[in-house]
Amino acid sequence: MSLHPVLNTVTARIAQRSRPYRSAYLARIEAARLKGVQRSALSCTNLAHAFAAFPANDKLKLKQQHAPSIAIVSAYNDMLSAHQPFERFPQVIKEAARAIGAVAQFAGGTPAMCDGVTQGQPGMELSLFSRDAIAMATAIALSHNTFDAALFLGICDKIVPGLLIGALHFGHLPAVFVPGGPMTTGLANSEKSKIRQLYAQGKIGRDELLESEAQSYHGPGTCTFYGTANSNQMLMEVMGLHLPGAAFITPNTPLRDALTAAATRRAAEISDQGKTYIPVGRVVDEKSIVNAIVALLATGGSTNHTLHLIAIAKAAGIVIDWNDFDELSGVVPLLARIYPNGDADVNHFHAAGSTGFVIRELLDAGLLHEDVTTVLGKGLRAHCVEPFLQGESVVWRPAPPASGDLAVLRPAAEPFSADGGLRLLSGNLGRAVIKVSAVKPQHRVVEAPALVFNSQEEFMLAYKAGKLDRDFVAIVRYQGPRANGMPELHALTPALGSLQDAGRHVALVTDGRMSGASGKVPAAIHVSPEVLSGGPLGRVRDGDLIRLDADAGVLQALVADAEWNARSSEEADLSANHVGMGRELFAMFRATVSAAEEGAATFGLPLPLHMPEEQDNPLAVPEDQSFSDEDSLINANK
Repeated sequence: MSLHPVLNTVTARIAQRSRPYRSAYLARIEAARLKGVQRSALSCTNLAHAFAAFPANDKLKLKQQHAPSIAIVSAYNDMLSAHQPFERFPQVIKEAARAIGAVAQFAGGTPAMCDGVTQGQPGMELSLFSRDAIAMATAIALSHNTFDAALFLGICDKIVPGLLIGALHFGHLPAVFVPGGPMTTGLANSEKSKIRQLYAQGKIGRDELLESEAQSYHGPGTCTFYGTANSNQMLMEVMGLHLPGAAFITPNTPLRDALTAAATRRAAEISDQGKTYIPVGRVVDEKSIVNAIVALLATGGSTNHTLHLIAIAKAAGIVIDWNDFDELSGVVPLLARIYPNGDADVNHFHAAGSTGFVIRELLDAGLLHEDVTTVLGKGLRAHCVEPFLQGESVVWRPAPPASGDLAVLRPAAEPFSADGGLRLLSGNLGRAVIKVSAVKPQHRVVEAPALVFNSQEEFMLAYKAGKLDRDFVAIVRYQGPRANGMPELHALTPALGSLQDAGRHVALVTDGRMSGASGKVPAAIHVSPEVLSGGPLGRVRDGDLIRLDADAGVLQALVADAEWNARSSEEADLSANHVGMGRELFAMFRATVSAAEEGAATFGLPLPLHMPEEQDNPLAVPEDQSFSDEDSLINANK
């Protein structure tokens, strides 16, 4: 089927906008590539240090300067349930590498913080910045310049984006991402949500709440709701950075280990010493970034990726913005209902057809670029499969022709809704994003008086004091990246959900973030510019009538223009947010971070080699520009 015209138009616009930066990026990664093994650039002393502790046979291979050397970059720790299974992976990888005459080395570890542990805590203010810290740690691991390919072990929220950003700064190296898989299904997510609301209402105690949470999060593997961690896995699949169908195979199973060994073999095969050189900087291009946005929308994925995908794209010299998300959302159907957008968890999604089914349906509907490069080579159609174990090896079979459960997963011809459920809001309060895939239609328009809070703690104090039993729009400001690191405000969800269930018309407007697990309450998030950068949320006063209209894309303070323009921002004392729990170490991040719509990143685009004379405005798109095939896109990047 031919490409949907909106997909074509958005891709063309991104390629045109990105041209000088992408060209600079590709030139940079080509310059980093060496003839022969990368370690040939090292002196004998350098190389001797690199393999000093290696077993004799591995050391001999590295001396001979022929065998590929594969880096293992891991975000392992055993507090984070999703990453605990990675403890075993390095040994599996090293044995698989030796079996094919290659060498694998643990190049370095990266931080891996759990947002589930830090929700509502001071440590959450380091969470977003941990993404760029992980990218830096990845760069340090690879900076030894001894590796010909890399395997990246990570799953969770900021970790996969950080690993990929780091990998893209070494874009001349092939990269395969290796997941650990979800934990088995525990307490139903809907029941967990109900118990949280009862606790927020004071109807049950801490012991009952803790028992519920322990039944939900009960073993090794990723949390089973469709938040940022599992959205990461969907995106790695559709961008072709996983072996097909690897995302949702549970940990510590023979198939999981076989997939890890297969990923090792593939990394060696796509190194410069293998069959086909496929560097990650060529895998991640304009088309794969658009594919990632489409898959996010089609599955009701996490709003955090309206930050992370922008930052990932930036690392590859590609410029995207919220207009691109919004325009694609208007034509991408919602194919999956996974909590918080439905009752099922990711294990149910996997059983119903999983990632291969979604990719095939979107390809057949003309809503994905098929002509992309993946870790398998050319073409996304090769990823419309699912893995099985045959003996001790992985085999792939076509994804199921029909959904195994239409309540969880549907074909593109019969979607849950005609659009992807992510909207751009704009008005005199700034620009924001809202996820409506889990918001019932009757809650998508809220017009109510503002109640202003400068922290989530202020909000919770008011809620617990019984002051919020009314219709209102909560303005929770000074939560942007410059102010306090842009923490997730998921701790507000049970309270707001309880008020909504009681019949109150409530909404949230914030320059902060919400968790990927948040859902049914309308929340205009990532409001940009943030208050500390002069954003208009600082002008809002208690009692101002606020209109949040997700259907029309409106975010407006209904205040007379003359009065609105005469107001200044109310200041807040943020000193307590800048010390303690290590936050003082991140002052440099707060000082240099970009706006939310620019990815909330602490790094910039590649410096252009030159700006073409005809491109005075890099964001302008020629009216006659279109991309209907691979050659036109390649030409645009020359």
